[in-house]
Amino acid sequence: MNPGHVVEARTEQRRSVVRRATAPVFHRLLDRIDAGLAEGAIDAHLPDGTHRLIGGRSPGPVPVVHLHRWRALVRLATGGSVGWYEAWAAGDWSSPDPVPLFDLFMRNRASLGSAARAGGFVRGAMRLGHWLRRNHRAGSRRNIAAHYDLGNDFYETWLDPSLTYSSAIFAEGEDLAAAQQRKLEAVLDRTGTGPGDTILEIGCGWGSFAEVAARGGRQVHALTLSTEQKAHVEARMAAAGLTGVTVGLTDYRDATGQYDAVASIEMVEAVGQQYWPTYLDTIARVLKPGGRAAIQYIIIDDAIFPAYAASVDFIQRYVFPGGMLLSESAFRALAEVRGLDWRDRHGFGLDYAETLRLWRLAFDAAVAAGRLPARFDARFVALWRYYLMYCEGGFRGGGIDVAQVTLMKRG
Repeated sequence: MNPGHVVEARTEQRRSVVRRATAPVFHRLLDRIDAGLAEGAIDAHLPDGTHRLIGGRSPGPVPVVHLHRWRALVRLATGGSVGWYEAWAAGDWSSPDPVPLFDLFMRNRASLGSAARAGGFVRGAMRLGHWLRRNHRAGSRRNIAAHYDLGNDFYETWLDPSLTYSSAIFAEGEDLAAAQQRKLEAVLDRTGTGPGDTILEIGCGWGSFAEVAARGGRQVHALTLSTEQKAHVEARMAAAGLTGVTVGLTDYRDATGQYDAVASIEMVEAVGQQYWPTYLDTIARVLKPGGRAAIQYIIIDDAIFPAYAASVDFIQRYVFPGGMLLSESAFRALAEVRGLDWRDRHGFGLDYAETLRLWRLAFDAAVAAGRLPARFDARFVALWRYYLMYCEGGFRGGGIDVAQVTLMKRG
């Protein structure tokens, strides 16, 4: 026998012994997850060659998961959703469709407790890193640039033609472009404005709302911290012949003047809990008495918000530095003490799940066709695909939601 083959065989034999010796420890970790699955199950294929159904006590998603290395469970136990992503990126686990797994984890958010959250030193280190990326003025610019200045050519390959990067609102049979138009018109309706009225848009994206409002005769002052977005919005309005839109590369805290209305679509998630009062102070300050703010925002279940806020999740670590979902009850209370009455709240979380599914299909098609800019490598592509699946599963599981609300300034 080839000496090299002998060494390889002995190495594999030792690994097999180690796997058998450590398997009971990891099965106990699986027991903990099993106990926390009140709905659905995991069809698990394990590194020791065994197959196990985890959960299964009541209906729910049943994702198939292949654990290729026990290390995946170590990463999950120590790093929570961050560790679980890192295990996936390292090839420690795989699934033919991870979306139902993320749905399952979110659906069982209360009963799983801390089983899928970082703990100990790892949590402390991640919290420190998140704090260092908090959204003071300089931090906000860095954080926005890290996500939105990836390049307009990147987002153009997989968003709908309006370049709307927020949840659509679907009617039966509508495609994504029509559903995004429906959402933008719903936000405009909430402002209660008419031709000639003024709107401050906090976080303008690539200008889809500003264009809809300007076509309806409104005067829009749009704020962004992204140089890429500012350039695109200005070019977009010029191409459309719309003169009623101005764009400021301006922090929301520095907004001046008074407006008939404010619009802000999924921008508040980039503010951070520490700055929610400042964000709402700005809205109250710039609104005329009786004016309305139309806000679209993403929330996480209040029951798990304290645990979420005390940790750092995959999205905060790898996708949206400085980001944070809202506690709706806390945010509403802050709004109301500032003279902003909370009206006509409408949630549509499953519409976001569908938006994310369609974005992922478009993203995959762009990758397959070689249309993604060449500067993005395979690791980046895999990260973004995981991000889109992770978010979709979260909305399907019900622990996160998206909503619109009208904040009316008391006269």
